[in-house]
Amino acid sequence: MARLVFLGCIAYLVVGIGQLVVGTIMEPMVEAYGIKYGDGGQLVMNQFLGGMVGIMLSPWLMGRIGKKALLLTALALMTAAQVVYSFQPSWDVMLAIGPVAGFGFGTTEAVVGSFIIGSAMGNANVAMSRVEIFFGVGALLMPFAGAALIAFGHWDSAFLVVGGMAAVSLLMWALYWPKILDRPIENASHVEGGLMKMPNRGKAIAVLAACSVFFAVYVGLEMSFIHYLPSLLVINNGLSDSTASLSLSLFWGAMALGRVVSGQAADRWGGAAYMLFTCIAAAVVFVLMGGLENTWATFILTFLAGLAMSGMFAIALVFTNRAVPGMTERTTSLLMAFGGIGGALMPKLTGWFLDENGADSTRWLFAGFAILMLAVIVWALLSAKSLERARSLELRV
Repeated sequence: MARLVFLGCIAYLVVGIGQLVVGTIMEPMVEAYGIKYGDGGQLVMNQFLGGMVGIMLSPWLMGRIGKKALLLTALALMTAAQVVYSFQPSWDVMLAIGPVAGFGFGTTEAVVGSFIIGSAMGNANVAMSRVEIFFGVGALLMPFAGAALIAFGHWDSAFLVVGGMAAVSLLMWALYWPKILDRPIENASHVEGGLMKMPNRGKAIAVLAACSVFFAVYVGLEMSFIHYLPSLLVINNGLSDSTASLSLSLFWGAMALGRVVSGQAADRWGGAAYMLFTCIAAAVVFVLMGGLENTWATFILTFLAGLAMSGMFAIALVFTNRAVPGMTERTTSLLMAFGGIGGALMPKLTGWFLDENGADSTRWLFAGFAILMLAVIVWALLSAKSLERARSLELRV
């Protein structure tokens, strides 16, 4: 298990770096290609659409070609796509490569996440939080690397950093494959039949639906915020491209710090209480950010937003799998697929909104997303509570 968690940390480190690279260099990339922010959002959208396809197909592909072959293929595609990006091809080629890169990121994240949750059992909160720390560390490092490369006029080399690390992860997984994973894969027909025959099926589907929407809004907010925060600071506060990109390090630094304790906090408070508290905190922070444009206030609130959102992904993933047990790979893929939908559509919407309405209104758009996220998690928690009560009544009978 220790080897699996270690390799999972390496894979999530690469995914964290890779999902941040476009946002880190958005400003110089938009300038170099002579495009609009909405066009940059299209690249983000293409990556997430590719990721969504990979996430949705991963349970089926694992059954067809096996866990190891699928993960190594995803890492290889990720590596190749980043190398192509680094040559700064035409914008049409960049958009065409986007889904390939996204497929690699999405498949890697979904497959490794299902490995961890399926193998960690009762320690899933802590194990997933530990792996997610490295996603945050990767996202924390990318703005520093990106800022340095932007300052030296080599922003496109940021893609080579991602490609190199993906190649290292590929090699490590190939050489040190965890033996704990060499067991039969969940049978898809058994899982589907299990859901169809599950007592209180309607209530279980309601939980899955609510949690799926939560993942769409959460990932969409996170990706929109990190891809456009530097641009907001350039437009509103007059910061340089390289300095503005460092603001992302505050967010991801807080993410990494929060994930150190999020697993233990969720085990102590309960996953439901943890999710409700952190969603309320995030909503308050983004509303304050909408009304405060001062640079230092934005930096402080960015850090607090990172703390509030740090454990949401991992804890919500574990919470859903525990609420509707026995379908780890399918549930994980479903939730991450909806995350991919949000991550594809909401940054595209945000880029268009920024072009049409300016930076001030975009801050309030983020606040609206955060309030929506709070409303959805309340729906999810109430649905889970209803399912739990129904099961309790069945046990009594």
